[in-house]
Amino acid sequence: MSGLGLDRAIARGVIAAALATSLLASTAFAQSVDVSKWSPEYVRSIAGTETFDTVGHCNSITPTDYKGKLTFWYQGIFEADPQIMRDNYRDFFAAFRATYPGIELVEQGITYNELLDKFRTALLGNSAPMAIRLQILGGTEFASKGYLEELKPEDVGYAAADFWPGAMKAVTWDGVTYGIPTNNETMAFIWNADIFERAGLDPNNPPATWDDVVTYSKQIKDKLGIAGYGLVAKQNAGNTPYRFMPQLWAYGGGVFDEADPSPTYSEVRLDSPESKRALQASYDMYVRDKSVPTSALTNTQGENQAPFISGQLGMMISHPSEYARMVELASQATGSDKEVADKVLENMRYGLIPTGPDGKRAVVFGGSNIHIVKSEFVDGGKVDEPAAKALICMWTSPEWSLKLAWAGSNPGNLGGFKTEWMKQRLDSIKFLDITTSMLTNGIPFPALPEAPEIMNIIIPDMMQNALTGTMTVDQAAEDAANKVRTLHGGGGI
Repeated sequence: MSGLGLDRAIARGVIAAALATSLLASTAFAQSVDVSKWSPEYVRSIAGTETFDTVGHCNSITPTDYKGKLTFWYQGIFEADPQIMRDNYRDFFAAFRATYPGIELVEQGITYNELLDKFRTALLGNSAPMAIRLQILGGTEFASKGYLEELKPEDVGYAAADFWPGAMKAVTWDGVTYGIPTNNETMAFIWNADIFERAGLDPNNPPATWDDVVTYSKQIKDKLGIAGYGLVAKQNAGNTPYRFMPQLWAYGGGVFDEADPSPTYSEVRLDSPESKRALQASYDMYVRDKSVPTSALTNTQGENQAPFISGQLGMMISHPSEYARMVELASQATGSDKEVADKVLENMRYGLIPTGPDGKRAVVFGGSNIHIVKSEFVDGGKVDEPAAKALICMWTSPEWSLKLAWAGSNPGNLGGFKTEWMKQRLDSIKFLDITTSMLTNGIPFPALPEAPEIMNIIIPDMMQNALTGTMTVDQAAEDAANKVRTLHGGGGI
């Protein structure tokens, strides 16, 4: 066995053991899919088993001959995203306009790191869009301040049971649902098997624990003189908490008790011994061992792509879209660079994210949610609600929540896993099994108004303070914990 078949066989063996302790082995939701059976085999067994009439369904919510106007902002495509993502976004807006020719749609794609600030400014000036799709940690802030309308899946003809419990938790504030999940992200651990072999590591087995990541990263650096792990620590960038929080949770730490089965967010844990140990691991790689890129302090995941495809980086965390992006980068290479890139592709592997010392495995349950803004805050002073619900119905349908998450995520609507397009994805996207399987280990960011400030500012600042030597690891963790206490105790941002 070789190639994709070997990759899947290895991954499934690891995944089978991990799923025995799945965080979502049972749920109070009457899910439209059985999450207690969640595995690569189960996902494949349901793919392609149902068809959905998106236009017919959404016509029952907003008639397709409706005439109106809608302004809409959304987190746009990253420069590093593969072409298929650009194509699917283009196709969605074309399909919406064909389905609703009487709705004048004015949409604007905004980058991840700019969207929240731009939306805050627009709200203050009563010039916000009527509807907006925000990253998963953004909505609670705006719901708590009264900017968002109540909006639940039933309002566009779906049920809460059609969505992951963790996703619905992220669109609930003070007992009220104010948005609908569009997609759910989980990542996986990626490594170069050839680099492992040349460094004296088992090419078919990724590090089992985060302590192993530190050890492997050092061994790669010592043996080959290249960066072992693609640490990301940029300030005010979502990539940073998405890669550090799985490490923090695995060691038993947290910002609050968000990794507990029933979090209360009443206890700050950033300065706990477990949280400090997680931060120490990053310190050891960056400062002590110098086994990660020196540019980690300003890197997002995009900056890890070039060294990985050129064989100068051994390990990193990312989405299934990372493989598609590497294929694109390899196709653009020439000469000897092309030979290196093709070899990297041949040796690119995906596995489950490492555990902590006690076997705890965690990943950020990320993604995005779609919302309707209250009329008093929008440009023009009135929301065209039927137009907004028409777009939201289409975007959160099994069809489009799957297509718009094609290469880098999972459909928000669980019905997407049953579509013919899911079967197509499984057959065409290498390593999708692994990232989809990580959903059962997903932990949402704290569903608090302060979450964007904590995750995008305080967590990266804590890392920067420790990695630059501005503070010791203990001091950096304690400083961050005190900032969270002040922020959370003071009523938010």
